[in-house]
Amino acid sequence: MNKLYLYILGISIVVGCNTKDKNVKEATRNQFNKVTIENILLDSISIRAITVSNEGLFYAGSQGKFGKITWDKGFKDFKTFKDTISYANRRPNFRAVSQNTSHYFLLSIESPGLLYKMHKDSLFPKLVYKEEGEKVFYDALTFIDSKNGLAIGDPTDSCMSVISTKDGGNTWSKVRCSNLPKVGEGEAAFAASNGNIAYSKNKIWFVSGGMVSKVYISDDGGKNWSSKELPILQGSPTTGAYAVDFYNENIGIAYGGDYTKPEENTKNVVRTVDGGQNWRNIANGANNGYKSAVQFIPGGRGKEIVAVGFTGISLSNNGGDTWKSISDESFYTIRFLNDSIAFAAGKNRIAKLTFM
Repeated sequence: MNKLYLYILGISIVVGCNTKDKNVKEATRNQFNKVTIENILLDSISIRAITVSNEGLFYAGSQGKFGKITWDKGFKDFKTFKDTISYANRRPNFRAVSQNTSHYFLLSIESPGLLYKMHKDSLFPKLVYKEEGEKVFYDALTFIDSKNGLAIGDPTDSCMSVISTKDGGNTWSKVRCSNLPKVGEGEAAFAASNGNIAYSKNKIWFVSGGMVSKVYISDDGGKNWSSKELPILQGSPTTGAYAVDFYNENIGIAYGGDYTKPEENTKNVVRTVDGGQNWRNIANGANNGYKSAVQFIPGGRGKEIVAVGFTGISLSNNGGDTWKSISDESFYTIRFLNDSIAFAAGKNRIAKLTFM
């Protein structure tokens, strides 16, 4: 988002690979109603972007800090590697990370936008993309498979910024505005959880916010895009969709609101059942206010959803129609490892979450 939003975030308070296990069986267990939280990293860092797999958890955050956390089979022994990246005598702030089969990727926000690639074993950063300009501000990053990835950012011209790679992250190019819808006045995106992008098979979605909040849809791997305005709270720089997730090619949810009015619980949540062509406002008066990240629980039939923010952790067992607050603990982002264990990050910590 713009620098004013970045400044406000600093006073008031970043999806990697799609971690939904395609082999998870559809839920036959009882519905979740609570969560246990175990801190696995405590550090002086703001973390808005994590990516998880069976190989471990990779994170990046403020002041150029990044790291990797691994564990044993019983989640008893957590080991952490930490390091810092500097560029031109300053430490960039990272709010977007992702991974493919062999490498991690991390992307900074303000100009120059810096995208680094690092092998999962060496964790040595290599700069693979740089973009300079007064309006440069990148918000989210994901890989769809081992070769194809993309990142989205605020507009520098007449459209949202989209960069993509087709060769595993070695080279990146910016999508032309002729392939994207024209941006609305005051429209941008939020670097709040690295949760702005979702995908399922060949379909990709990302959401914007601010004065205008839209969903962008690509059916051809990110070459061409269409957009739909969302029936979500919008009209000021701090409103709109902060995160989106899709359970499959049809069922999706977007969550947001206004972080300056976190208790407001109308027009915060919208849902689609036709791949993003049509969206319906849901849970008015039945959600727990502003959230910065939302994720479907793997194996939950598209009904079980978790949302997190500095306002706490909320759970829905009915596709987002109603929500229950299950913790007041503050997090900015969340990613699931399997159908009951997730990891969440926020101010000065990363935690393991077990849903029961």
